Amino acid sequence: MELRKLLLRAGAIALTASLPLAASAGAETSISVMRTIDTDRYDPHTSTSRATAEVMFMMGDTLVALAPDMKEIRPLLAESWTVSEDGKLYTFKLREDVTFCSGKKLTAADVKATIDRWLALEKGVVKNRAGDVKEIRAVGDYVVEYELEQPYSELLYQMTQHFHTILNVDQVNELGDDFGVKGFDGTGPYCFDNWEPRNQLVMTKHDAYKWGPDFYKNTGPAKLDKVVWKIVPEDNNRVAGIQTNQGDVTQYLPYWSVDQLQANPQISVTSPPYYFWTYYVGFKITRDIVDNIEVRKALNLAVDQKAMAEGPFFGKAAPAYAYTHSGTLDYAADLIDESLFGYDPEKAAAILDADGWKMGDDGFRVKDGKKLELVAYSFSNIWRQVMEALQGDLRKIGVDLKVEVFDATVIWGKLKTQDFDLYTMSYPYVSAGDALNLYFPSANMPTPNRMNWDNAQTDAWLKEGRGALTEADRATAYGKVQKQVHDAVVWIPIVHEPMFVAAGPRLKPVEAHGIYGAGLYKGLSLELK
Repeated sequence: MELRKLLLRAGAIALTASLPLAASAGAETSISVMRTIDTDRYDPHTSTSRATAEVMFMMGDTLVALAPDMKEIRPLLAESWTVSEDGKLYTFKLREDVTFCSGKKLTAADVKATIDRWLALEKGVVKNRAGDVKEIRAVGDYVVEYELEQPYSELLYQMTQHFHTILNVDQVNELGDDFGVKGFDGTGPYCFDNWEPRNQLVMTKHDAYKWGPDFYKNTGPAKLDKVVWKIVPEDNNRVAGIQTNQGDVTQYLPYWSVDQLQANPQISVTSPPYYFWTYYVGFKITRDIVDNIEVRKALNLAVDQKAMAEGPFFGKAAPAYAYTHSGTLDYAADLIDESLFGYDPEKAAAILDADGWKMGDDGFRVKDGKKLELVAYSFSNIWRQVMEALQGDLRKIGVDLKVEVFDATVIWGKLKTQDFDLYTMSYPYVSAGDALNLYFPSANMPTPNRMNWDNAQTDAWLKEGRGALTEADRATAYGKVQKQVHDAVVWIPIVHEPMFVAAGPRLKPVEAHGIYGAGLYKGLSLELK
């Protein structure tokens, strides 16, 4: 305990040197948001990072919004919409009072130009989230026709994500390679002011903003004049900062600090009603040994998810016994056999015994002269502790797991290879279909389908789910995929991560949102006391 106090005191001193005083004279409506990492540029079409998303949601808008229940679609830039009977034509009626930060009026031409730009970009990311676009048409100034080649049952859900942020493409073309670096002209509650990469991004209030999602008490304009996003990589510094007014809000809380902050009457800690971010360990099922489903079953049953939730996550995470959270849209609870996952080392050992893996004198199993030895690639953050625990669990049933840890600058390249048996990953999603369409199509090998799951039936069911014209048909198709991939035990689900947003003494409690892990979402609930 004394060591923790010393660390926090040291953190406060260090933070004082790195952050401006948020409550200095003349800056009563300026706050600092503390986060851990930055992005390479603020362009929704070239970055999938949370660092991009959390800023993009505040500087820009999408056609529609996702309610805090993570299921209901609400109006945003589009005040209404219709969908044709064949599911191929979406017609959006835009609000007529929206302006970009530059003062330019938003029209249907901006929506068309934004989607066209995304699809044309050679380095454009996750274009599948736009659907199989046939043509985007501007019908007059305030009607957009979004026509697809094939129906896409989750288009509206994907349109709530930051990839679908509507841009002032005139500014994009004017800035060229400097777009998202030296400027960003959006329609959001806050406007781009300046950015010092890996240090801070400053945004200022968009005075004209009044079209925020209707689930906010305040739909605009924002209550603050300025928001400064600061990069504060050290856990102790962020915890100290939120208690000493050196930073005003953060969702990047080490789990050991949550109880301490909740007990502080000057600090408010809030969570979104629903939040979907799951940690899992995946098997590359084309590799020797883990191509054996009996081995995968045994390894799953050897892992103590509850102990991991209590240990590295300090009891704040929920043990995961399925690939997605049970609260997600189209979660197939009646089809998923959760008994495949969960701690049962005796059953795990019996499975290996029956499959011919005999325990050797050195405490490791052998079959046909081959040792049960596996290689895992892992991140260097909280995953280090998780993998140490997993390594110990597997050791108990005679599995020798070698864990190779890499930092964020290296691991993504490593994960594109075929040189590992297991890998670690955590990911956000808005629905079961969102998760399944990311990881399980054969076309997504070798990344993000790092398991090399290559199954024609899966591809057919995913296509059926994407093209479904009713919610029931979509849920049925995705339910079949969930049962199939769960029965194949291609992942070891670890935990469903929680989100905590801590607001310091100067701020009112924040209405946290679970979308894409960006807890502040629009930032419209950020308000001084």
